[in-house]
Amino acid sequence: MKQKALAKTLTLSQVVFLGIAWNNPMVFFNTYGIAAVTSKGVITAAYIIAFLAILFTALSYGKMAKAFPISGSAYTFTQKSINSEVGFIVGWSIMLDYLLTPMVTCLMSIVFLSSVFPGIPHYVWVIVLTASIVSPSILGVEISAITSKIFVIAQVIFVCLFWILTFKSLSEGVGTGSLFSIKPLFDADVSLSDILAGATILCFSFLGFDSLTTLSEETINPEKTIPKAIIIMLLFIGVLYIGSSYLAQLVNPGISFKHADSAALEIAVLVGGNLFKSMFITAVIIGNFSSGIASITSASRVLYAMGRDSVLPKKIFGYIHPKFKTPSLSIIVIGAVSLLAILLTLEQVIKFINFGALIAFTSVNVSVIAHYFIRNHKRSFRDCIRYLLLPLIGAAFTMWLWSHLEMDALILGGIWMACGLIYLVYMTKWFRKPLPEFYFDKEMIPENDQDIDQEVISQQVR
Repeated sequence: MKQKALAKTLTLSQVVFLGIAWNNPMVFFNTYGIAAVTSKGVITAAYIIAFLAILFTALSYGKMAKAFPISGSAYTFTQKSINSEVGFIVGWSIMLDYLLTPMVTCLMSIVFLSSVFPGIPHYVWVIVLTASIVSPSILGVEISAITSKIFVIAQVIFVCLFWILTFKSLSEGVGTGSLFSIKPLFDADVSLSDILAGATILCFSFLGFDSLTTLSEETINPEKTIPKAIIIMLLFIGVLYIGSSYLAQLVNPGISFKHADSAALEIAVLVGGNLFKSMFITAVIIGNFSSGIASITSASRVLYAMGRDSVLPKKIFGYIHPKFKTPSLSIIVIGAVSLLAILLTLEQVIKFINFGALIAFTSVNVSVIAHYFIRNHKRSFRDCIRYLLLPLIGAAFTMWLWSHLEMDALILGGIWMACGLIYLVYMTKWFRKPLPEFYFDKEMIPENDQDIDQEVISQQVR
């Protein structure tokens, strides 16, 4: 019986909006206090470092999405360009990232909802918010795309209003009383390691770009659309975050907050009073809701790719709903994992997510070198820059940030990776048996792309 496939309906604008929704323009406000304290007030410099690290890696994701336009993201890219075992380990590591991200959206909302409705128990919010993002994710990717577009526009309008109110406050003498200051970018009393520690947290703010590659099988002309969407989305988000962080530090210099988790709420009151505070909370909830839907959509596609390969139980993770054309059982599993938000804090989860994300980013940079430079012999001067130098810079940046993760994140991530390695040994019978691997159909590959390795074209599942 022919396996049900994902529906190919997404356009460039829909993919971009889904990526921005996954990123969540309001995530700046959610992570502002934690990142500002960690970077000791030099948060704009931390954002710039995180953005540059991600930019080089985003270029690598675009190259690999062109070569392999199927679901699975970093898992698929390393599997096809290096080998199945490395692909599995990378897929296992980003599972930590993708499984926990919907949980983050719930925790971000709860921080602000609890300040307004302190009488409602934490676990009630977790259950309600998780159910609210799981349901539309099951109903179809177009529902997710339409919801994302509406809510992204609402968030961008709010951020623009925040900028306008900040300009007004600065002109009235609030904070530095000036639009120009070096403090958000440089402080002689703050070490580079502190800024890098802040940058590792802020990497989370840019993670949405890699989620776009998980939508390849549902995107029209993905080999062109996905790389273009990645760059458009990342540049837009970069300007939004870097600009907002600079203005926030000008209007409220220093890192003295009542509560770091909700520091942005204090700034909202400072620049706009209680009315703007109410608008702020509404915008945060909208942003986290759309981000939650987009992140579950992306996460379920990675699990689907691994389930289709039978490296995860195929009956669950390789299942596509016959009516909605979505990996509905994978979505339900992710929703169940999100309920762990009852036990964990926002800061803990963000640090754990970045462990898997930074490993995946490094692997994709290496995959570009393996696929294009080594396997396909792309070695002209221009190709050496595109397929060797830029990926090496991206890999160096991400490994540099990875080395500055806090010890608890490294320990948990190491335990997770060890579990994956044990599972890999079990599946391969101590590497004597090859992993099952999905080979995508020829019609899924762009005919005019000469960079694609024809040995991966087949119509079989090994």
